[in-house]
Amino acid sequence: MRLILNVIWLVFGGFWLFLGYIVAGLLLCLPIITIPWALASFRIATYALWPFGRTIVAKESAGVGSFLGNVIWFVLAGWWLALAHIGSAIVLAITIIGIPLAIADLKMVPISLAPLGKDIVPVPQ
Repeated sequence: MRLILNVIWLVFGGFWLFLGYIVAGLLLCLPIITIPWALASFRIATYALWPFGRTIVAKESAGVGSFLGNVIWFVLAGWWLALAHIGSAIVLAITIIGIPLAIADLKMVPISLAPLGKDIVPVPQ
């Protein structure tokens, strides 16, 4: 079932969200100081491309540095990536088949707003 959902997701929105994260990552690579945020963007891009079967968990070692990094992320890229997820979810929710995809899209909004201090892990079967 995960494979079917991932393929449908890829066709109907995942690829465009993936590209959004790649563009954000490439732009964040331009100034050397923002490369850590670019790496986070590339990590989330793979999750946005193939989300079913994986989940987001908080890192135990995350602290004040992650919080401050997330504030910078929010200003540089987080807010417009979150808006892309919300817009995509609205479009996907129009059809009955798209409702599970819209729910998955909305589950990605928190990591698009604050990716530092989070890990993407496989869901146990």
